[in-house]
Amino acid sequence: MGAIRPLPDLLINQIAAGEVVERPAAALKELIENSLDAGATRIDVDLAGGGIKRIRVVDDGAGIDREDLPLAIARHATSKIGAPADLEAIATLGFRGEALASIAAVSRLALTSRASGRPHAWRIEVEGGTVAPIAPAALASGTSITLEELYFNTPARRKFLRTDATEWAHCEEAFTRVALAYPQVAFTLVHNGRLVHRLLPGSRAQRVEALLGEAFLRGAAPVGADAAGVTLEGYAIRPAHAVAGSGPQLLFVNGRCVRDRMLAHAVREAYRDVLHHDRQPAYALWLGVDARRVDVNVHPQKSEVRFRDGSALYPFVRSAVERALAASAAVAPAVSAAERLGLVAARTPPPGSGGAGHGGGSFASQDALALATAEPAPFYARLFGERRPEAPALPQTGDDHPLGFALAQLHGVYVLAQNRAGLVLVDMHAAHERIVYEKLKGAYAGRLPTQPLLVPATFAAEPVEIATLDEHADELDRLGFTLTRLGPATLAVRAIPAPLADADAATLARAVLHELRDHGGSGAIDAHRDELLASMACHGAVRANRLLAIPEMNALLREMEATERAGQCNHGRPTWYQLTLPELDRLFMRGR
Repeated sequence: MGAIRPLPDLLINQIAAGEVVERPAAALKELIENSLDAGATRIDVDLAGGGIKRIRVVDDGAGIDREDLPLAIARHATSKIGAPADLEAIATLGFRGEALASIAAVSRLALTSRASGRPHAWRIEVEGGTVAPIAPAALASGTSITLEELYFNTPARRKFLRTDATEWAHCEEAFTRVALAYPQVAFTLVHNGRLVHRLLPGSRAQRVEALLGEAFLRGAAPVGADAAGVTLEGYAIRPAHAVAGSGPQLLFVNGRCVRDRMLAHAVREAYRDVLHHDRQPAYALWLGVDARRVDVNVHPQKSEVRFRDGSALYPFVRSAVERALAASAAVAPAVSAAERLGLVAARTPPPGSGGAGHGGGSFASQDALALATAEPAPFYARLFGERRPEAPALPQTGDDHPLGFALAQLHGVYVLAQNRAGLVLVDMHAAHERIVYEKLKGAYAGRLPTQPLLVPATFAAEPVEIATLDEHADELDRLGFTLTRLGPATLAVRAIPAPLADADAATLARAVLHELRDHGGSGAIDAHRDELLASMACHGAVRANRLLAIPEMNALLREMEATERAGQCNHGRPTWYQLTLPELDRLFMRGR
């Protein structure tokens, strides 16, 4: 081992570049953030070869004076902080003063800038850390930075870069994240001479639609919360519109896109009992918090933060997203069955617009759906039985019953209903399961109310079930069950939870015993309350193949309209779909 000696500045900057500028996307992010800190209202980005060959960022910001140009590319020189106290409340995107120095050490960099009020611009060039003299240049306003051949002088580092296509994908992702954070700023993005994005200043919703897509915006629920100086705004995909593949999961803190495990976990928990296991949450959320309550100086690329009161932010974020996703069937927009199955290509007209072609008129009367026949009614009565009373006529104004009124039951599993938009298909077990689950959660305040049984229900118990009863007697009591032994292999159910008074007592009790056995421990209810209540709701809900009368079906529809999260069952599966009249017309090629 040789003697200890200080490293030369160029080597220091090249080492720093390995952390700060690990790939072209990181360099692009740093350059755009510098433009934003300079107050730019328009930023133009031009890339070549995925950012490896060229990155050019031009802005209309405040610019840099001639005297400051050498400092702009010097290590640890910045205009954004000046004292240790400034680190306690960082309000800018950059603050360390090392990005440009690191980039200049591993590329050919040209920096041209014209400060506000100055007669002309100045230019400074750096090649692999070697600085050329400052020279006059032409630029209307702001700053233009061009870097070429990233890592040209460190071939060992450059060989770790991926293909141009891969590096371009990372650059576009970095551009998208910054552009989403600042919808009030105009952006353009060009790659290999092709215009990819032209973003005009606008609202956050317009920027989200432009970058994340109209389908995401249409399928997302708006999130909004404000408490104790903390704000959360944005969009979270509704469970019915979530997909199996990865979608955007973006979190912005004070205008900075960050990764934070705690807040990401809070969002996942908000989706826990409304999202199917093979679907993924998608969201874009903007968190605003006092700069003194968040530390951004914890990661070389400033992509992670640390909160001073993270334990308070966790329930705030989770609760805000839960409220956004908690719409009842009366509030949540209809999910198109035809769109989900790919039977129609585009979004249909709004409800009430009527069908295409002939015969797509109003719902003034159910009689409009009656078939014109010449045969006497008794003939059809012999074939199909007596006709049931018609469903109530749908109102022509207002939308008091968005799920409409029941028409029939299909195969003992689905309820068919008619609303102003067309046909509603309801999975009756899934829908009732959610209704019961929400009632159980609402009724549970440390324990569930009990409904004694007039005649105890008995069942033959396995040894493990009897052992579970002995071990979890207190937990069963809190869940509203009273179970006793009638013999060495027989249990009697003497009381069940009041919200499940109509359930099969023996089946329900056995299911809960199995859940308690699986979760184990004396704190099973506190740690797994929702799982236990969900299992009870599943076994307490109306089962498939049970025939329902029309009034019972309508009662189910009304309860869905009044129940939060009624669009998904406890396992995240959809409970209902809508087939609109225009979609039905397309399926049958009416009007063509």
